[in-house]
Amino acid sequence: MLYLLSADIRKAEVAEGWVSAGGVVSVQVLNDAAAVARRKLGMPLHEIRWWLGAVRAACRVVPVTLADHDEALRLGERYALSLYDALIIAAALGAGAALLYTEGLQHGLVIDRRLSVIHPFAS
Repeated sequence: MLYLLSADIRKAEVAEGWVSAGGVVSVQVLNDAAAVARRKLGMPLHEIRWWLGAVRAACRVVPVTLADHDEALRLGERYALSLYDALIIAAALGAGAALLYTEGLQHGLVIDRRLSVIHPFAS
């Protein structure tokens, strides 16, 4: 989602295409995106609210549940993931997603034979 704000026009356009196509985003990802936009990019909260509102309108937003938390602990242990990454994966699995686009995890990693990690700009 942060690529929507990128100065790299190509990356921003690719990200816009993903969001426009719909998909699933967890509240965890929305919170992290807001924190990065505020802390690292210095965006005012009203702009963050507008930006994330557009993402929320285009994508199905899923909550992070206690079941996701428990699943994240299992995934973290099994795949040697940080709890943060494992929670994103758990929410994606819970939502029935088959693909997870992120630069933060190994491209091609397959979780529980159900979710493939895709590095969005891997060559």
